[in-house]
Amino acid sequence: MDGLMGRRGAMQIMGAGLGSGILASSVPAASTTASASAKEQTATSGDAKMRRGYADGPYGQIHYLDGVNGTPLILLHQAVMTANQFDRVFAPLARHGFRPIAIDLPGFGLSDKPPFEPRVSDYAPVVPAVLDALGIRRAIVAGHHTGALVTNEVAIQFPERVVANVICGPLFIPDEQRAALIADIGGRERAFKALPHAAHMNQLAQARERYAMGSISAERISDYVVQAMLAFQRGAYWYGHNAGLTYRQEAPLMKIRQPTLLLTNTGDMLYASALKAREMRPDFAFAELQGGGIDIVDQQPEQWAGAIAEFARSIA
Repeated sequence: MDGLMGRRGAMQIMGAGLGSGILASSVPAASTTASASAKEQTATSGDAKMRRGYADGPYGQIHYLDGVNGTPLILLHQAVMTANQFDRVFAPLARHGFRPIAIDLPGFGLSDKPPFEPRVSDYAPVVPAVLDALGIRRAIVAGHHTGALVTNEVAIQFPERVVANVICGPLFIPDEQRAALIADIGGRERAFKALPHAAHMNQLAQARERYAMGSISAERISDYVVQAMLAFQRGAYWYGHNAGLTYRQEAPLMKIRQPTLLLTNTGDMLYASALKAREMRPDFAFAELQGGGIDIVDQQPEQWAGAIAEFARSIA
């Protein structure tokens, strides 16, 4: 969960968006044929080259970044970010034999905004739309915070398209805390507006710096602000957290039937929820990285990618 949350209590409950050293390996690929009709361009993220593309989705165009070669791995970002949240893990994932495919959820990044206030379940159909555009039958689906909730929905709405799931940041909170967060975070994000001298951007940068606690460069903090401003520009700034906070994951988590990894880190705001999910689904694989925060994919990209690779090997 990222954005302007003034209350420390909220910061301790929610995260942005709403394992250890692993040997490199790959898993048997599903179809990896790329046949998207949309025009694509090449983007460089770290030392990994990703192709930009668009797919036709239920609410308009869906923008994605595609690693082209390897075992398909869908990546779903947290709010209020974009597919570029995963810039630092594209290369490590590719070295493990994956084909990372990061999607801008509707209203975020360069994807069209839904014509209504979306729920988590409304985001799920973008995944099969992108898979269809790329000619891919099935993929592993991984999501972080808000993206983790969408991953849960993809697993139960489109089980035939999902090889396995990686859930990074499930959400289980008491009703009183949920109501308080909806009022606090939802109210702040709905009221978020442009200010003279870009003061609103400065406020957002300062909030992200507090989350990072010196672990993220100024350049990357600037990236975070740019990503959030794309959602603001589209009028969807509050959509992701609103959807996440109103999503009750208890029943959906129990409906997952594919192999699933609960991937967390001990410094994550949703670490307690990950432990709760582990109690609820002892059949799921579980991996935790030490420390970090809501920006774990930037703080420990090699370890994060390695944990997914180890899980993929275990189900091969």
